[in-house]
Amino acid sequence: MNGKVGIGLFILMLGSTWYLLLEEVGVRGYLSLLLTLSLMIIGFSIFLENRHPIQTITWIIVFGGFPIIGFIFYFLFGRNFRKERKFQKKYFLDKHDFLKSPDDAKYDIRKKRGVETRHRKLFSFIEKLGNSPMSFATKTTILTNGKETYSTILKELMNAKHHIHLEYYIVRDDDIGGAFKDVLIQKANEGVRVRFLYDAVGCWSLARSYIDELKHGGVEIVPFGPIKFPFLKSTFNFRNHRKILIIDGSVGFIGGLNIGDEYLGLNKNFGFWRDTHLMVEGEAVRTLQLIFLQDWYYSTNRSFLTDDYLCTSQSLQPDLGGVQMLAGGPDNRRTVIKDLFFTMITSAEKSIWIASPYFIPDDDIFQALKVAALSGLDVRLLVPKNPDKRIVFHASMTYFSELLEAGVRVFQYDTGFMHSKIVIVDGELASIGSSNIDMRSFHLNFEVNAFLYHTESTQTLVEDFLKDLEVSNELRFDVFSNRHLGLKVLESTCRLLSPLL
Repeated sequence: MNGKVGIGLFILMLGSTWYLLLEEVGVRGYLSLLLTLSLMIIGFSIFLENRHPIQTITWIIVFGGFPIIGFIFYFLFGRNFRKERKFQKKYFLDKHDFLKSPDDAKYDIRKKRGVETRHRKLFSFIEKLGNSPMSFATKTTILTNGKETYSTILKELMNAKHHIHLEYYIVRDDDIGGAFKDVLIQKANEGVRVRFLYDAVGCWSLARSYIDELKHGGVEIVPFGPIKFPFLKSTFNFRNHRKILIIDGSVGFIGGLNIGDEYLGLNKNFGFWRDTHLMVEGEAVRTLQLIFLQDWYYSTNRSFLTDDYLCTSQSLQPDLGGVQMLAGGPDNRRTVIKDLFFTMITSAEKSIWIASPYFIPDDDIFQALKVAALSGLDVRLLVPKNPDKRIVFHASMTYFSELLEAGVRVFQYDTGFMHSKIVIVDGELASIGSSNIDMRSFHLNFEVNAFLYHTESTQTLVEDFLKDLEVSNELRFDVFSNRHLGLKVLESTCRLLSPLL
């Protein structure tokens, strides 16, 4: 019997079973019938979406075992069908010809001169992913941890003359959040155009007074994906996880840090916060600017695709290594960030080093890492020892046994919380940005990453990664495999939810 037909019949049987059970109880009536029919329709819709079979089966199990909870969870987190239609306007703008540089011809020359032959196919693929040419005239600087990141950002903000564009997933009304607010209001009063895009769910607890102060101070601040009726809004689960800052079109920042005191290690629950950010100067800022302007247009219907915002004011020599900005999200037909990681992993010849606070890979990334390790490559994974999201943390542990058995070296960062999001291949290719190695970043969130080739920043990432390993504990397959049965049960239970996380 065809697999789809089998799943469809199972859904119908499941719905019928629940209906008969509810018929026996009494209270039932129309509410019971409505719930049963709703679950049957939802289940059939999921079946028609052609999701991964594991995701489909997971939802069916949730509906069967916990119908009411499953119903609520589906409307909160599960509705990714027709997501491209939900973001049709944004998808159209993201594909606009404005992404192409008027000087595209220069890039072909630079590629031939600056790129090793073995990497040209990789670069061609990455340029298609990013829908823009790679820049060889962009300077990048690694900012290690919150203190260096925030001090650099606040300094650059004070130098702004024309505009400031910010886009963050989380903003806190605390000391560092207050410092940002004061600088933005000051610059707005000086005549600088300040536009601030924040995610409505990530900033759910942000005080209204904080937003009002910015508005009254002349800052244009708007939410991305506002939620008024969570149970009726199908875009609730698609969040803007990007962290972008552009100043005057010539300086940009992306990475793992949002705006909040915890990123300075001031939260007692987390302690020291290990994170990485990237400062960008030169040509690639233009692509970063475009990503922001596209998100701003989607949220406000206002477009600023003009030379005032799209011409970089800084010209650098084309010998700084390759830099490419890639934006991924549910508005794109491709899983851009996942495709970037997969391509980097499968192109590796010596080593693959990954740091990710949340590790729930899909089958493609999981198998690619195991194959790489079995082939003799130096594959290392750095994750936190101390979790901030326990379900995700326990679910990620279930992947380690197979990785360890294949030869992957897994390290748990033991000095506070590790939040860096880094992929380094062969010590010369690297990715840094907002994306984790998990299902949510691959399929549900709007993310942005920078791809780096033979830059000084790549070497800094290598050095920082090795320093992080010095304060981490390496897992041993024999010890890890003998952990407590109760812990294994908990982890396996959380693993069942991994396609939904």
